Amino acid sequence: MIPAALDRLRIFNLREFATHRARTLMSLAVVAVSAALLVAVLGITGSITGSVDRLTTAIGGNADLEVSGITDGGFDQSLLDKVGTVSGVDAAVPMLRMTLGSATNRTLLIGTDQRGTALHTPMQNAVAHDVGALLSVPNGVLVGTGTGHAKGDVFELGSKSVTVAAVVTGADADTVNGGHFVLAPLTLAQQITDRAGRLDSVLLTTKPGADVTTVRSAVSNAVAGRAIVATPSFRAAQAGAGIAVLRYSTLLAASAALVVTMFLIYNTMSMALSQRRPAISLLRALGGQRRAILRDVLAEAAVLGLLGSAVGAALGIMLGRSAIRQLPEAIVQSVDTRTEFILPGYAVPAAMAVCVCACVAAAALAGQQVYRVAPIEALVPVAASRSALPSRSLLAIAAACGLILAGGAVAVATSDLGKASVGSIGLSLLAALALCFALTGPIIALVAAAARLFGAPGTLAATTIERAPRRVWATLMTVLIAVTVTVTINNSNNDVIDSTTDSFAGLAKTDIWVSSTSAAVFPTSPILAADVLPAVRSAPGVSKVVAGQMAFATLGSDRVMIQGLQSGANGPIYSSLDPAVRERLREGTGIVLSRDVARSLGVSTGGAVDLPTPNGSQHLTVLAVVPFFAAISGTAAIDFDRMQQWFDRPGSTVLQVMVAPGADAARVQAAIRAAVPDNVYVFSGSEAVAGVSGAIAQATALTGAITWIVVLVAAIALLNTLMLSVLERRRELGVLRAMGSSRRFALRTVLAEAVAIGVIGAVLGLAIGAATQVLNARAITDVLSIDVAYHPRVLMVVFAGAALLLSLLGSIPPAIRAARLNVVDAIGTE
Repeated sequence: MIPAALDRLRIFNLREFATHRARTLMSLAVVAVSAALLVAVLGITGSITGSVDRLTTAIGGNADLEVSGITDGGFDQSLLDKVGTVSGVDAAVPMLRMTLGSATNRTLLIGTDQRGTALHTPMQNAVAHDVGALLSVPNGVLVGTGTGHAKGDVFELGSKSVTVAAVVTGADADTVNGGHFVLAPLTLAQQITDRAGRLDSVLLTTKPGADVTTVRSAVSNAVAGRAIVATPSFRAAQAGAGIAVLRYSTLLAASAALVVTMFLIYNTMSMALSQRRPAISLLRALGGQRRAILRDVLAEAAVLGLLGSAVGAALGIMLGRSAIRQLPEAIVQSVDTRTEFILPGYAVPAAMAVCVCACVAAAALAGQQVYRVAPIEALVPVAASRSALPSRSLLAIAAACGLILAGGAVAVATSDLGKASVGSIGLSLLAALALCFALTGPIIALVAAAARLFGAPGTLAATTIERAPRRVWATLMTVLIAVTVTVTINNSNNDVIDSTTDSFAGLAKTDIWVSSTSAAVFPTSPILAADVLPAVRSAPGVSKVVAGQMAFATLGSDRVMIQGLQSGANGPIYSSLDPAVRERLREGTGIVLSRDVARSLGVSTGGAVDLPTPNGSQHLTVLAVVPFFAAISGTAAIDFDRMQQWFDRPGSTVLQVMVAPGADAARVQAAIRAAVPDNVYVFSGSEAVAGVSGAIAQATALTGAITWIVVLVAAIALLNTLMLSVLERRRELGVLRAMGSSRRFALRTVLAEAVAIGVIGAVLGLAIGAATQVLNARAITDVLSIDVAYHPRVLMVVFAGAALLLSLLGSIPPAIRAARLNVVDAIGTE
């Protein structure tokens, strides 16, 4: 039975791939693009969490628990003895970790001592043969191949001059930050980082038979809130939460391409089945069952999806690798490791499975016509197939589903669901598709009316449109989706950029900024050298300097950015506070939270928060809940002096400089630049705002690029379906040519159909896109924790026009094909 089914599939289905090569290639291309986008998106988000997880495994190995610092300032080394003596702890391995360099060239400094041999890790395996060399060289360090150093090299690392005792090679070494690491004895690492007596983490192994949960509770009691006690995988979980917005938005855009693919496969299979009516009828006359024929159709679609997604998966891996190298530094700022492309094991199978299922589902809808083929009737030559409108009951169900989905989209967007609010975009798109299906009749009538505006060729095109409403509706939906997604995503991105820039406009009130990082990222580390502040204050033309500090810290289960604010600071948080709240903040008894952090902790203004610090938990009153850009992490603000004391981080990461009246700001900036070290950034207030705006624009560029790929997919889909429409009407067009109509008439007929479909699809897409943009502005307000304002834009029409134009390009080859039809061949019976 199985061999017979395979033979039937090969003879009646798969050979169609070779017979209709162009159709097959275009269908494969669209499926491949969808699979490529899915693999790339899964690869990008998986790489960030995967890089953290790989480093955790490489360093932590068999550790059951990790005591980690609340911030990058770590905690006092005295905690090592406390946790090491907890009942059930077998070994306590001290460790100091610090990331040096930019996001594109991050090098990880690791410091530990002989107790590290208790961990069975890839790093331990890699350095086992070089430890002797490390101990025999004064200020010796071991380096990975990624650092570019050779044995014997002497170079400056932090505040010390170190010597490369050995270069660690091999596969195990490459798993440690991609080979970009420096391993030093713990005391030397503390000297390099000027953090004597400090640790970043203690990795714990438990005794055989000990209950990890019980040990974790006991260790938590021992540290008394001065550090975080969790499993080593906790860092990867935090990294995943930090990129949730990126994951949601890119998956949404990639899913739009998959929906377009489904419409293409539906049209392709509908046309293919129409052309095969004689073959299907013959099978039916010979006793073939409808179910068996439908199964063959579904198998054909599955093979198409499998082949296309396999090609797309390879392309997606290449796209993902390229995208990882171009990720904005702000995206990976909170991740303490070098981000490399690590494709999750589920990415390719999941993408291929989704594409195959989408193809099969679309083919199943098209395959319903198999049940309408009569053995005798189908043997008669037909010029073109006719399809009726869906039944009234089906249209009513679609209308009900559309209204329910629309209500759900509004509910999700207007409810305070945090990052999950972005799901309203997908719900609104599904609602639009369902409602458009319910309105198939009026939409088809509108398209036919638009076609008739083109005279006699348009009248013929209108007849064709009314004869095949399902094909026309599916084709129109590809244009609608392309325009809707383009308008929604690009305009929403512009709304985000504008609103975020406006929220940071206060940065321009500061004449000059002196920071440990560039203007494109938040200055969370490193701490500015102690001599920077006096050097800036003594620069000619400086009237006032306000110090500040930022650091990533763990609050609850989330990694948030703590800001230490001083009186007179310019910025979105301090500027938004009432004078009375500013005074209470300066007293050190309160904390200000961004909306997302307050939501996560379940508190509001007037509530209380226990802030963990290396010096114990601090009980603080929530003074205000404010909007603050939170694409990467939430934010909490406390008094600057308290932040230095509580987190053992003396100094500042950013300085706000005001120029004296009458002084030239450019000259003062140049003087400061000459007075501070080269690794310190000096920029103006306007450059600070531009840096934020540029970082947001770069972060949203990925989703914007995906939307234009969706438009390209729609263009291919339109080309494919119109080409099939021309092939289906060969006899009809041939008869018209035989009766004396010109090639130009045939050309104009196809173009009239394409323009009518494209224009109506674009107008509907523009309307739906504008409505979705309004909804999206409300949803992103919750997602990003800032007030995103909706702005109607002239560019909305430009985006819609560009998407329409690109889609209509797909109509040119079919139109030319129609004009060049050979009359004799066209009217012949196949």
